Amino acid sequence: MVTGFQGRGFRVRDDVFPGGLLLNPTRALAWSDAPAVDALTVTALGDLLDLDPAPEFLLLGTGTGLRQPPRAMVRALEARGIGVEAMDSRAAARAWGVLRAEERWIVAALLPL
Repeated sequence: MVTGFQGRGFRVRDDVFPGGLLLNPTRALAWSDAPAVDALTVTALGDLLDLDPAPEFLLLGTGTGLRQPPRAMVRALEARGIGVEAMDSRAAARAWGVLRAEERWIVAALLPL
């Protein structure tokens, strides 16, 4: 669970992630090479989506404001049966906590604030 924000980054329990953050139900990883929203690709997510079963959807935090991800990326994820929900990164971090409390099987990619 994201417990706070620090500078452009995120706090998860006692760990601080100064840039972007990748979350799945079992781990939180620094996303130090997070691209700009316009340059996002499935490849940029690394192994975030490699879960069994596949995640229901990707919660995408697009930084300080809501921006739409590239349509090609959304189509590629939808072809794998994974939806995309985009919102600003602060809202996405809060939504992560709510959805995980409901035990939803999701992943999140949060761009820096």
